[in-house]
Amino acid sequence: MTPPTSGLLVKPIHLVPSSARYASPLARRLREALRGDVYFDTASRGRYSTDASIYQIMPTGVVVPRDQDDLRAALEIARNEKAAVLARGAGTSQCGQTVGEALVIDTTKWLNNIVSFDANARTVTVEPGVVLDHLNAWLKPHGLWFPVDVSTAAQCTIGGMAGNNSCGSRSIEYGNMVHNVLSIDAVLADGNEARFQSLNLPADDARLKGIIDGVRRIATRERSEIAERMPKVLRRVAGYNIDLFDCQNPLAYTDDGSANLAHLLVGSEGTLAFSRQLTLKLAPLPAHKTLGVVNFPTFYQAMDFAQHIVKLRPTAVELVDSTMIELSLTNPAFRPVIEKALVGKPAAILLVEFAGDDHAAQVQRLAQLDDLMSDLGLPGSVVKMPEADEQKALWEVRKAGLNIMMSMKGDGKPVSFIEDCAVPLEHLAEYTNRLTAMFHEHGTEGTWYAHASVGTLHVRPILDMRRDGAAKMRAIAEQAAELVREYKGAYSGEHGDGLCRGEWVAWQYGPRINRAFSEIKQLFDPENRFSPDRIVRPPKMDDARNFRFAPGYREKAFTPSLDWSAWNVTRDPLTGAETLPGTGDDLSGGLAKAVEMCNNNGHCRKFDAGTMCPSYRVTKDEQHVTRGRANTLRLAISGQLGDEGLASRDVKETLDLCVSCKGCKRDCPTGVDMAKFKIEARAAWAKRHGITLREKMVAYMPRYAPHAARAGGLMAAAERIPVVSAWVKRAIGFAPERSMPRFRKSFLSDAVKLGTNASAAKEVLLFVDTFNNYMEPDNARDAQRVLEAAGYTVHFNTREGERPVCCGRTFLAAGLVDEAKREARRLLDTLMPFVERGVAVVGLEPSCLLSMRDEFLQYGYGEEARKLSESAFLFEEFLVREKAAGRLNLLLRALDAPRAWVHGHCHQKAFDAFRPVQTVLGWIPGLEVKAIESSCCGMAGSFGYEAEHYAASKAMAELSLLPAVRQAARGDVIVADGTSCRHQIHDGAAAEALHVARVLALALDSGSST
Repeated sequence: MTPPTSGLLVKPIHLVPSSARYASPLARRLREALRGDVYFDTASRGRYSTDASIYQIMPTGVVVPRDQDDLRAALEIARNEKAAVLARGAGTSQCGQTVGEALVIDTTKWLNNIVSFDANARTVTVEPGVVLDHLNAWLKPHGLWFPVDVSTAAQCTIGGMAGNNSCGSRSIEYGNMVHNVLSIDAVLADGNEARFQSLNLPADDARLKGIIDGVRRIATRERSEIAERMPKVLRRVAGYNIDLFDCQNPLAYTDDGSANLAHLLVGSEGTLAFSRQLTLKLAPLPAHKTLGVVNFPTFYQAMDFAQHIVKLRPTAVELVDSTMIELSLTNPAFRPVIEKALVGKPAAILLVEFAGDDHAAQVQRLAQLDDLMSDLGLPGSVVKMPEADEQKALWEVRKAGLNIMMSMKGDGKPVSFIEDCAVPLEHLAEYTNRLTAMFHEHGTEGTWYAHASVGTLHVRPILDMRRDGAAKMRAIAEQAAELVREYKGAYSGEHGDGLCRGEWVAWQYGPRINRAFSEIKQLFDPENRFSPDRIVRPPKMDDARNFRFAPGYREKAFTPSLDWSAWNVTRDPLTGAETLPGTGDDLSGGLAKAVEMCNNNGHCRKFDAGTMCPSYRVTKDEQHVTRGRANTLRLAISGQLGDEGLASRDVKETLDLCVSCKGCKRDCPTGVDMAKFKIEARAAWAKRHGITLREKMVAYMPRYAPHAARAGGLMAAAERIPVVSAWVKRAIGFAPERSMPRFRKSFLSDAVKLGTNASAAKEVLLFVDTFNNYMEPDNARDAQRVLEAAGYTVHFNTREGERPVCCGRTFLAAGLVDEAKREARRLLDTLMPFVERGVAVVGLEPSCLLSMRDEFLQYGYGEEARKLSESAFLFEEFLVREKAAGRLNLLLRALDAPRAWVHGHCHQKAFDAFRPVQTVLGWIPGLEVKAIESSCCGMAGSFGYEAEHYAASKAMAELSLLPAVRQAARGDVIVADGTSCRHQIHDGAAAEALHVARVLALALDSGSST
C-alpha cells in the first residue's frame, strides 16, 4: 500500500470572485463553517445551472468543499436548513443529472485524492473528484489501470462515473462501472455514514442493516417481475440495480457469489447517498494493442457486420459515421489523423481494437479482421494501425465525437435524448435503418457514433430547441421507445436517466418495479433531499421550464464591434447545407451563436495535454474555465445577468484571468474562441465604463514608442533603482516583482541604411512589430540577415517620414476595437501593393502576425483582409514553405549548443504554426530539437505585468514551462518566438530565450547561397 496521494497534477491557487455575495441563512451558515468556496451570486450559480445536456435550472447555491470535514459540514447544514443537495463532478452529464434547484456540491477542486492503493490486490480507493485520466496516469507505473474508459476521461470524475454507471468503449471486455466498484463510503441523508460493500462482509451499523433488510425484502418480492422486465443486454443503466440480489442472473454484478450493496449506489445518480470515497477494482494494462479501421461504403453494412466482427473477440468496436468524418476533416487538429484512417470516402468506419500480452497474437487477429472483411465482400477496406502513437491519435478523435458533432453552426444541433438505446447486436442494422427513416419523417437527420460492439450507438437527431424541437423530440422518443421494446433492448444504455430519460424508467420496467424504486428511495432519503426528482417522480423530458433554449429564448439587442456573420448561418438538417445571411440580414446575431458553440461537455477542463485552459489549470474554478466563461457570456447576452449584458461586472470578472491564449480555439473541438469573445466584452466594457491609465499606457504603446525609445536610457536607469522602480510600478498598477521591458533605438529607423540584397528575383516583406522594433531589434536584424543570406530582397512595413504601421493588437487588449481597426486600415494601405504582386508578408511576433489571419477577417475589410491573411506567414513558416518549393537553400553550420528546447507561443499552437519552428531548427547540423510540453507562459501581453495578476501569471509558468527551462543542461539553447514568453523565462528562470531568427543567424555559414 502506498501513502495517500493527491489525484491532482497541480494544486489550485485560491481566488474567490468579488461578486460572490452571501445573503441567505443557508449561505451565511455555509460561509461561516466551511474553508472551501461558497457561491450564491447569480453569475456563479448560472455557471452551475447547466451541464452537457439541453437543460438549465438555477441552483440554490454552490459549495466547493476543501476536504472531507467541509463536505460533512455542508451536508449537515443543508440537512438542518432542509435544503436539497446535488452532487456534481465535472458536469459532463448528457441527461441533466448535475443540474437542479438544490445546493450543488462540486467535488472536483479539492476532493480528488487517492486515499489508498494495493497493487497486489489490484484495488485503489479514491475520493469522488478524482479525474479518470489522472487516476490512470498515476496507476500506469504500476502496470494497472481502471478500465471503464469513457470518452470524457480527461475531465470526468470517478464519483460522476459511479453516479451514472458509466460504461466506455471497452465495456465488451471489462464491463460497466458497476462491475468494477468494490465498495463505496457514503454519507446518508440523515447524516449517518456507512460503507456499502459485499454482503459477505459484516455490517455492524444498525442504519445500514435496516437498508439491507429493506432492499432485500423488496428485491425478493419482485424477483419474478425483475426477471421478466429487466432487459438481457449488458448496457442497461436505468433506475436502480435491484437485481443485484439475484446471483443467478448472468448480468448480476458480483464477483464472490454474494450481492454487493455498493452496486445499488452505482447508477443511482446521487439520489440515495453522497459518495465520500470509492474502492475500485483495477485491471492489468494490456501489453500490446493493434487497431484495424474498417471502411464501409454504406452505414447499414457497418451496423450489420458488427455482429460478425465481435466474434473475433476485440476489446472495442467503435463507430464513426460520415457526419463525424466530415466535421473532423474541417478541424485542423483532427484532419491529418482521420485522413490516415480512410479508404476513399466511406459512409462509416469502425475502429476495431485487439489487446493482450502477446503482440504476435494481436497482429494475427488484425490479419483475421482483414480476411473477414474480404469474406464479407469488402476486400482492402481495413486500414491497419499496429503502432501505439497512431492508435492514440485516432482514439482521441473518436473520444471527441460528441464535441465534433456539436461543432455544427446554427440553431439546429444534435440533441441527446435517445442516444443510449441499446439493442441486441443482431438487430442493430435494422434498428438504425428504421430509426433513420423515422428521422426523415420528421424532417431531420441523425448523427451516429460510439459503441457498435454492444449495440449502443450515440444517435442524435438534429433539432432546433428554440422552435419546434421539443415537439419533435417527444414524437421521436415515443417511436424510438417502441422500437427498443420490439427488439427487447434497453432505453437507457449508458448515460443514465436524469431529466432526459427519467420519465422512461416506469415505461421500461413497469409499475411494480417503479413502485419498488420509490420504496428504495424512501428507505435511503425519506425527505427527498438528495438529487430530488431523478429516477423517482421525475419531470417530463420536454418540460420547457427546464430547457436552456426554451421556446421564446432571445438575446438582448446588441451591436458587436466585430463581424460575427460567419456564425449566423442556417443549416438544413437533412442535407447539411449551410446558408449565410444575405446583405440585408442582421449581421450581428452570429455573436450569440458563436458563444453557443460551447456545448458544456467540459473538454476544456483537461490538465495534462494541449494548451487550454491555463487559468483553469491554476485555479480549478468553474469561473475560469472556457465552459464557465462561455456560460457567463451566454447568460449575459440573453439578459439573465441583468441589463448591462457584456458590459457587466460579472462578465469582466469572469474574463479577468483569460490570457487570450487561443488554446480553446485550437483544442476545443467546437472551436470556441474565448480570446475573441474577450475582445468583444472588453469593447462593451470600455464603451460603458472607460479604461484605466494602465490600460491606456499599454494600448497606445505603438504610438508613443518612438518617444519612449529616445528616453530608453533614462527609463533603464530608473529601473535599476529599486525604490524608484517599485514606487512607479505600484502607482501604475504593475507588479513590483516584475522587470519592465527596455525601449531601444528603432530598428526600422535604420533599416534602409542597412542595405538589402541587390537581386529582386525573390522578394519578401519583413513585418517588424512594435516589440521587435523598439524593444528587441536584434531579432529583426537577424531575421533580415537570414532572409538576405537566402537571396531575398527584404522590404519593411514603413514609409519615409511615417510612423511604422502595426497590427493594433494592443488596442484590442483594452477593448479599443475602433482604434485597432484604424491601425489595420493603415497596415492594409501600406502592405496591399506588395500583397497584390505576390510578395509574402513575414512576421516575427506570433500574436501580431497571426492577427492578420484572424481578427483582421472580422473588421469588415472584405477581400483585402482575405488576401492579406493568405499572404501572411510567420518567419519560420515562410522558410519551410520556400524550402518545400525549392526556393530556399540556406547553408547553416553547427552550433556549440547540443540541443534546443523550444517553447511554442500559444497563438502558434492555435494556428498549427509551431511545428515549423522545430523544422527550421532541425536544419542546423547536430542540433537536437526538443519541444517543451507547455501551456501558456502566463505573461499574455500585459497580463503578467499587472499587480493583481502576477501570482496567476507565475503559477501558469510553473505548470511546466519554467521547470523545463531550469532542467535544461548548461550550453543548451532556449527558443521562444514570443516577446512575452521570453520575458517570463527571463524573470522566472533567470535564462535568456532566443527568437528562432537569432538562432538561425548564429548558424549562418559564410558560404550561404541560394
